[in-house]
Amino acid sequence: MGDLSDTKVRSAKATGAAYKLSDGQQLYLHVSASGGRSWRMNYQFGRNAAGKMVQKTLTIGRYPAISLRQARDARDVAKALLARGIEPRPQDLFERAAPPPDVRPRFEAVARDWHKLQKARWSKVHAEDVLASLEADVFPAIGSMAIADITAPEVFSVLQAVVDRGAVETAHRLRQRISAIFVYGIALAMVTADPAQNLALAIPQKAKAKPQPAIVDLDKLRQLIVDCEAERCRAPTKFALRLLALTAVRPSEVRGARWEEFEDLDGDAPLWRIPAWRMKGDLDRKADRAGDHLVPLAPQAVAVIKATKAINGDLPLVFPSDRHVTRPMSENTLRALLIRAGYYQRHVPHGFRAAFSTVMNERCERAWHATGHTGLSPDRAIIDLMLAHVPTNKVEGAYNRAAYMERRRELAREWADLLTADMWPPEVQLGQPTKWANNTAVRVPRKPANTVS
Repeated sequence: MGDLSDTKVRSAKATGAAYKLSDGQQLYLHVSASGGRSWRMNYQFGRNAAGKMVQKTLTIGRYPAISLRQARDARDVAKALLARGIEPRPQDLFERAAPPPDVRPRFEAVARDWHKLQKARWSKVHAEDVLASLEADVFPAIGSMAIADITAPEVFSVLQAVVDRGAVETAHRLRQRISAIFVYGIALAMVTADPAQNLALAIPQKAKAKPQPAIVDLDKLRQLIVDCEAERCRAPTKFALRLLALTAVRPSEVRGARWEEFEDLDGDAPLWRIPAWRMKGDLDRKADRAGDHLVPLAPQAVAVIKATKAINGDLPLVFPSDRHVTRPMSENTLRALLIRAGYYQRHVPHGFRAAFSTVMNERCERAWHATGHTGLSPDRAIIDLMLAHVPTNKVEGAYNRAAYMERRRELAREWADLLTADMWPPEVQLGQPTKWANNTAVRVPRKPANTVS
């Protein structure tokens, strides 16, 4: 305990001359001539040129902002520093009050709220893809920052890192998503501007999509089917390829086909009803109960389905994975078959749609003009319906889903006759070897006897 008390300190008044009130252990209250009071402490630190200790004074702070007790605590801290060879400074004497917590919204929290709101109108796969991209490329860099503090250069740095790894298209998608998150933040008064809005101009332009390779010559397309079916692999893989060629649907629609989607296979109007939720398009189209895609089946397509049923008829999926029967065939399976058959970068599974469109449009145009008509054949629009292209008008789309079914069925039969004329029936593939023998002999691919010439 020192010599001073709170009462003595409060009673210290101006006398017209400066004086000090000692508390002991080098601490004292300095009272100025005008009555100003401050805590000071004398100490020794360092040596002068003569080798003597240098006398110094430390101003701790003004009274009453700093009480007698606080001044004594500060003195003790100063002495502890001196004992360790550290010269004390006023800012080292007191524990600074912790800064008020920054409770402003963080970018990641805002992004997750935005994603939760948006995913109600997205497909499950798209919603997962959006969140995964943010978690991988955005949150590690700016996720913990207050959204109001994020600047355009900081967003650009995120995008540039994606560009640098060659994913230019991904960078553009990320910019759009980041921008949408900021717009959401603006609506909730969390931020006043969107720093990602104009950054598209600073990112390299997306390369124009290259058309997927497709063989559109009918004879060459027939030979492609022969070559693929001469390969040794599982029969359902060959059946999936033939059904894809015959129906010209999207590869994902074949891979995800379920038995309950096929109707009237033994009747006069066999049909494949692909549910709207499995079709390409936005969530509105997927949720439309009347949005199923109706695929009229030619007899050749029915034969493929029945041959497949002999193998997989007891499973939910028509073309399941060979490892997990509850999962669809891999998206790479048909592409791998085409590559093994020698069609790398010449034809992809999606190419059957281009082939169907090219061949059938040309035939329909010739037939239309041969009857003396001019202009485009009306079958062109029907072929477009068969390819399930997304209509621009919802009313038109709802009408067209089942429109012109008789003509669509005729075109499906014509295409199947052209594509598989004189070919072996699909059930020939049942029981065939799925692998080549493991020996040293040179493998010589064998084609079925009725190879297309």
